[in-house]
Amino acid sequence: MLGLGCTVEVSQLGEHIRRPVGVLLALLCQFVIMPLVAFLLALAFSLDDVAAIAVLLCGCCPGGNLSNIMSLLVHGEMNLSIIMTISSTLLALVLMPLCLWIYSRAWINTPVVNLLPFRAIILTLCSTLIPIGLGMMLRYRYTRVADMVLKASLWSLLITLVMLFILTGVMLGPDLLSTIPASVYMVAVLMPLCGYAAGYGLAVLFHLPPNCRRAVSLETGCQNVQLCTTILKLAFPPHLMGGMYMFPLLYALFQAAEAGLFILGYRMYRKEVLHKPDSIIDGKDIVYQRFHNEDFDSSYGAVTVSDPNTIMLDPCPPDPTSV
Repeated sequence: MLGLGCTVEVSQLGEHIRRPVGVLLALLCQFVIMPLVAFLLALAFSLDDVAAIAVLLCGCCPGGNLSNIMSLLVHGEMNLSIIMTISSTLLALVLMPLCLWIYSRAWINTPVVNLLPFRAIILTLCSTLIPIGLGMMLRYRYTRVADMVLKASLWSLLITLVMLFILTGVMLGPDLLSTIPASVYMVAVLMPLCGYAAGYGLAVLFHLPPNCRRAVSLETGCQNVQLCTTILKLAFPPHLMGGMYMFPLLYALFQAAEAGLFILGYRMYRKEVLHKPDSIIDGKDIVYQRFHNEDFDSSYGAVTVSDPNTIMLDPCPPDPTSV
């Protein structure tokens, strides 16, 4: 998260704050689309009470840090991605209990919201805000140091992801995997996929440029599975949840795998069809978000008047390299 903070331009971030399209998108994606997707999938696959609550908890969680990392890898609009993550984490303090109260009553009589660990949610918020703020300060004052930090963070990310897959394979042994119904596996596969598709469709509906569409798509499908796991462990006894403790981990694996395919497809398209270099402009290696994006032609939040009674807001900033 420190490295991701180094991708943020303070001036562009200020534009997103003054014109909070990112906050609106975070609200729609994380607390309208994803809880509804989780609820409908749980009904469609006739999950039992315990499995349905695990799926619903995951769907009601705010956006995870993985979305910011994936957005960076597909040249997404990083300022928008980070604003959406921070906004959804803040909004989760109120909207996550509300969503759980609304949807969980289909399976249990006692609302689970009384058991929610708000301290864990606040800790997640702090773990997101503090390192991002430090990274922004580095980018603002020490550009060269920020580039070095970002390179180091990307390498550490690669190592961490490899370790995650290895440890997951060790933890999810055959005995534990056999206790999880096939329907839960199908939900774990379809839920992030639906989130990515719905997020991209929402961004198209908002007429966002391609790099913002990619960011919104990844932000929608990537959930904060660490927070979901914490809630499951703090709120429910082990004998009740059983193998469903592993659902957030399954979701994390499939959301990462599907996002990886998205990234691979995008990079192949960029290289083979658009014939654009990966991260080289004018012979200089750049590692933060100064990429040539596809179609920026107006400034973020600029008001364009074509008719005295009509105004349009452009929700994304222009590519700084096109100026």
